[in-house]
Amino acid sequence: MEYLKRGQSEDERARQAAKVSDIVARSLETIEQGGDAAVREMSEKFDNWSPPSFRMKESDIEHLVNSLSRQDLHDIRFAQEQVRNFARIQRESMHDVETETLPGVILGHRHIPVQSVGCYVPGGKFPMVASAHMSVVTADVAGVQRIVAATPPVNGEPNAAVIAAMHLGGADDIYLLGGIQAVGALALGTETMTPVDMLVGPGNAFVAEAKRQLFGRIGIDLLAGPTETLIVADDSVDAELCATDLLGQAEHGDDSPAVLITNSRRLADETLAEVKRLLRQLPTATTAARSWSDYGEVILCDSYEEMLQEAERMASEHVQIMTVRDDWFLEHMTHYGALFLGPRTHVANGDKVIGTNHTLPTRRAGRYTGGLWVGKFLKTHTYQKILTDEAATLVSGYCSRLCALEGFTGHGEQANIRLRRYGGLNIPYGGVAAAQDRS
Repeated sequence: MEYLKRGQSEDERARQAAKVSDIVARSLETIEQGGDAAVREMSEKFDNWSPPSFRMKESDIEHLVNSLSRQDLHDIRFAQEQVRNFARIQRESMHDVETETLPGVILGHRHIPVQSVGCYVPGGKFPMVASAHMSVVTADVAGVQRIVAATPPVNGEPNAAVIAAMHLGGADDIYLLGGIQAVGALALGTETMTPVDMLVGPGNAFVAEAKRQLFGRIGIDLLAGPTETLIVADDSVDAELCATDLLGQAEHGDDSPAVLITNSRRLADETLAEVKRLLRQLPTATTAARSWSDYGEVILCDSYEEMLQEAERMASEHVQIMTVRDDWFLEHMTHYGALFLGPRTHVANGDKVIGTNHTLPTRRAGRYTGGLWVGKFLKTHTYQKILTDEAATLVSGYCSRLCALEGFTGHGEQANIRLRRYGGLNIPYGGVAAAQDRS
């Protein structure tokens, strides 16, 4: 394996992450102690934004929705319907269960929606209209009772398309508030903001770190930080396609990794040249060029097996497979956020409209979690009930002896009292049920 281009070192990335962590920790402490005043001060500092209320009025929302063209509204509704359709199919695949595991013993589980969710929709350089579909619409399909959406102002104004997407998607409350201050206020609560049970949505490094630090006090979907894209390609595709797809994600921000893994030196060299050519034409080249310079990589491998091994190690958020063995990669890959198979498929479709969710694991979190989906908003709760004296006696006998094995006398008494009442057994307090004859 040979690196034809490297990004920043792991040490440098770790130093930057440590700085972000410290800033986030101090900011969250300030919000917790200062409430609304602290949130307002941070909003003024970072977004130059301090309206009478961060919560948008229904009349203002309707005005923004009506300001969009018919085509814009049609496109937003089309995208949301694709997301909603796939989320419904996912929800329908999740069934409550109830079964009789032994005569008279009933076990089951129910999928119960999280009751309140905060959906963060990034702004930054670009208003992320599609992120409203992915979080708000999916939470709505799951049956979340209270959906609160937050997004930063763009140049001192609400972005009409983002607000429309939140509203049409099913948000109950919309706050024009961004960054750590939005995430912190949603999670911790203030004098005017009721805290939510769960936070979802992508964001920059500061938002992702805030979610990480808040996890435990509230639930989160996953660590969805700066966008990552990985292309695994052979010489069945050309450099223009690879370079276009790399820069298409690099324009997200200054810290968006874009990586090409290939077993073709020709494709690697031509893609490096093509990136340079396209950067001279791309309107967002200022951002994309910085991201490519600091985080872009081109890795030359000897074989498909080595490409697979390296892709698995990286566990990238978006993984495009453009080879003569696409289905082989689908069968063997286990670490990724989402796969995009074949040259006709591209990440932007997944980001904007095709229907799968674009909030995906970054920072190698694809090793242990998938992306946001309707199931993330559902809690699977178990229950049990015993219907007969015989079943109570059978199970409690085992329980009594197993508790004694661990030294839990009080636990054992919970079983013993049932053995006395429902089985007619004479077991002294603190005793142990007699062993059953298993011969």
